[in-house]
Amino acid sequence: MRSNGCGELRSKHIASNVKLCGWVDRCRDHGGVIFIDLRDRSGTIQITVDPDQGAELFASAESLRNETVLQITGLVRPRPADAINSKLSTGEIEVLANGLEVLNPVTGNLPFTVSIHDEEPVKEELRLRHRHLDLRRERMSRNLQLRHTTIKTARRFLEDEGFIEVETPVLTRSTPEGARDYLVPSRVCSGEWFALPQSPQLFKQLLMVGGLERYYQVARCFRDEDLRADRQPEFTQLDIEMSFMDQEQILKLNERLIATIWKAVKGIDLPLPFPRLTWNEAMDRYGTDRPDTRYGMELNDVSDILKDMGFKVFSGAIAAGGSVKCITVSNGNDLISNVRIKPGGDIFNEAQKAGAGGLAFIRVRDSDEIDSIGAIKDNLNSKQKAALLKQTGAKAGDLILFGAGNTATVNSALDRVRQFLGRELGLIPTDHDNKLWQFLWVVDFPMFELNAEENRLEALHHPFCAPNRDDLGDDPDAWMERLPQARAQAYDLVLNGLELGGGSLRIHNAELQRQVLQTIGLPLEEANQQFGFLIDALEMGAPPHGGLAFGMDRIVMLLTGEDSIRDTIAFPKTQQARCLMTQAPAGVSNHQLEELHVESTWVDPE
Repeated sequence: MRSNGCGELRSKHIASNVKLCGWVDRCRDHGGVIFIDLRDRSGTIQITVDPDQGAELFASAESLRNETVLQITGLVRPRPADAINSKLSTGEIEVLANGLEVLNPVTGNLPFTVSIHDEEPVKEELRLRHRHLDLRRERMSRNLQLRHTTIKTARRFLEDEGFIEVETPVLTRSTPEGARDYLVPSRVCSGEWFALPQSPQLFKQLLMVGGLERYYQVARCFRDEDLRADRQPEFTQLDIEMSFMDQEQILKLNERLIATIWKAVKGIDLPLPFPRLTWNEAMDRYGTDRPDTRYGMELNDVSDILKDMGFKVFSGAIAAGGSVKCITVSNGNDLISNVRIKPGGDIFNEAQKAGAGGLAFIRVRDSDEIDSIGAIKDNLNSKQKAALLKQTGAKAGDLILFGAGNTATVNSALDRVRQFLGRELGLIPTDHDNKLWQFLWVVDFPMFELNAEENRLEALHHPFCAPNRDDLGDDPDAWMERLPQARAQAYDLVLNGLELGGGSLRIHNAELQRQVLQTIGLPLEEANQQFGFLIDALEMGAPPHGGLAFGMDRIVMLLTGEDSIRDTIAFPKTQQARCLMTQAPAGVSNHQLEELHVESTWVDPE
């Protein structure tokens, strides 16, 4: 039906007869000559309809509506010098039409304009309701083509490295220690349920036991959890697993993978290797295990300096096993008023959202004078003041913000305040050089964290991460005692404060796997019921193996510069986990439920 894509034509095609198909982007009647901007996936070309080419042809062009689907035949010719459009890749040429056929007219009202010349913002709800139309717009078309390039580049890299793609089941069993599963009732196996996979974790480990050695998959995953801008109920991850490689080899291979993607998509040469921080270092310096390292304002633990001061908010927090930390805001005295730090202020509110009661602060006037509200200044002796200014690096004009209390809460509050101020004060680089892309490996995570509500340990990542052998030792009889304090051989890749992906070396010893499951409170009988198939496999010659998974939606979001992954997915859900276009989820008939032996107990509150 066509000889070329609209956006493919260039000056080299001048004098060629072409046949094009696409959508009418817009029509313009200029003194008896009609200009049609014809658009397809490849781009836009100007079509000129001259009355000299025939009255019937001209009459057809006069009645065209935007988004009508056309087939055009014509001759490529150069545009006049004063009509060249430098904004279009086809801007030096046009097509003089000698044939026009309407393949499908627009008969309904368009909910919004699609034209590349229209930059008016459209409400997201309207865009999602008419997503088929939104996909024609330049922004979404560009994003999806970039997504394709990203995944294509990853596939080629991994296949060149000897990986093979294997599909794993979408209908599997529900297992504990994760987010909520999407459950699927079975009609054939009455009263039993499948779960949609949160990841292919166990299956890819079984593929390693099966001797495939290097596996990857562009996998669809599902989690029934609260949504936000970078989270969806169904998402895509690049899943990778490999045998007979240690952690260092895995990290280096994946650095090269990421660098290859950034080069192909952005034309940027990322410096390798990526920096690394241990989990403890990340928490101490930034208060989070996914720090944004593009700017400073790092956390400073000043507990040792302030533990004996008379200000009970500080000394009491330290005595109770907590800590006092602070961040230094350069020139903060001029930039931030007291009102913003006190109750009701925007900075105070950020700390409070993270669970803190508030913020204490000191304003540094000069090397010998500090200012504060409350009892901090009066209870700080000269030795403590000197030590505080030295450790924080604070100078005249700077503002020091303090958090005191439970260390986890202090970390969370100061991390949130730091990120807020980083945006507010313009500290985050916006230039498109390597400073914009601050990759970081966070390694040596703890194996477990305390679930205070249930008073038990739970896996920080998942219960299949291998513990650090130095922490565990070689005596199996001592493993149960040492496991709670062990580090995991786990690693996350962080970019600009967002986790791109993570993984670990896996447990390949059946007895160790049993003990880890028992450590998180899973009795042996229940562990065998839930994970017996994996434990059996580990007893049959499982190789040392490890891997990781990257969130492709989030990667594409960063590459496109979008603020939401919904703008990198063809048919996303809203923050209420709904598809506005298809109106899913929706009710089903009683007959369908009866076949599944399922009855809804939900009652409409209205």
